[in-house]
Amino acid sequence: MYGPDILVRTLSLVTREDRYKNKWQYHSRSDHHSKVACWGIVFDLMRACPLLRKHVAGDLVFFGINHEMKDFVQDQKKDLDLVICTASSAATLSRSETFASLVQAYQIQLAPDEALELARLPELYRAPVGSVLMALEAKACMTAHQRALPRLYSELNSSHLTVHGASDQAIAAGFTMVNAASRYLSPDLNKRNRQNDPEWSDHRQPRDAQLAVDKMRQLPRRSRTGDAGYDALAIVVVDCTNDGSPVRLVETPPAPQPGEIYHYASMIDRLAHIYATRFKDFG
Repeated sequence: MYGPDILVRTLSLVTREDRYKNKWQYHSRSDHHSKVACWGIVFDLMRACPLLRKHVAGDLVFFGINHEMKDFVQDQKKDLDLVICTASSAATLSRSETFASLVQAYQIQLAPDEALELARLPELYRAPVGSVLMALEAKACMTAHQRALPRLYSELNSSHLTVHGASDQAIAAGFTMVNAASRYLSPDLNKRNRQNDPEWSDHRQPRDAQLAVDKMRQLPRRSRTGDAGYDALAIVVVDCTNDGSPVRLVETPPAPQPGEIYHYASMIDRLAHIYATRFKDFG
C-alpha cells in the first residue's frame, strides 16, 4: 500500500525560514511542500511500475523540475512542479543531479526501509526536457479554505489543460493537500509578531476541509486520450497547525477512503497502469 507518509514526515520538520527569521513547517511562498509531494509520487510510482524502472535503467527517461510547458492550442505557458521526460537532443546530459540526490536537497525524511528501496532502484537523472511523458502538479489548501478555493481550482485546472494542450499523450497527475487542523499559525499573519504575539487562524472543522475536498472532486478527469481532464488525481488530508508540532495524516472522512479514486494509493495504481499501457512500445 502506497501513502503520503514521506510528505507528512518531512513536513513535520521546521525547515522554511522567512525574511523575519521565523521558521516554519509550511510556507505558502515556498514550493518545498510541492517538490516533496512530487518526489514521493515518483518514488512510489517507480516502485509500482516495472516498465518505468526499465525505461529509467535503459536511460530512456529522465526528470525535470519546474519545467515550463507551452500549450500549443491556447498559446499559454505554465511551470509544472516535476516531469518525467525524454532528454532534449539539443543539450548535453551532465548526470550531475539524480532523483536520489534530492533527498538531501529537499531534506526528505525516509524511513530505513524506504532508503533501502531507493538504493535498489535504477538511477534516475535530471536532464534538459525533451518530450514530456508525465507531468505532476501539487498544491495545498492550508487555511482560509473557502476564500482560497477559486484560485486553487483555477491553478489546478489550468495545469491539465496546459499539459494536454502541449501533448495529448502526456499523463497529467494532480495532487492536493488539504488541512483539517482546527487552528493554524499562518506565516502571512505572523511576521514580526510571531514570537511575542502570535495570531492564530481558527477553522471550522471538518466543514472547512470538506469544502476543499468537495471542490477538488469537481476537477475534470479523463479516462482516455482526446478528452480533457486529469489522468490521475489524489486528495490528501492532513492535520497541520504549523507551530512545530508533528503533522498528522488524516485517514477518516473527509479524507478519501481506500478504494476511492481520489485516494493516494489509487492514484499510484492508476498512474502505474496508464504508464504501462500508454508507453509500452516506447523506446
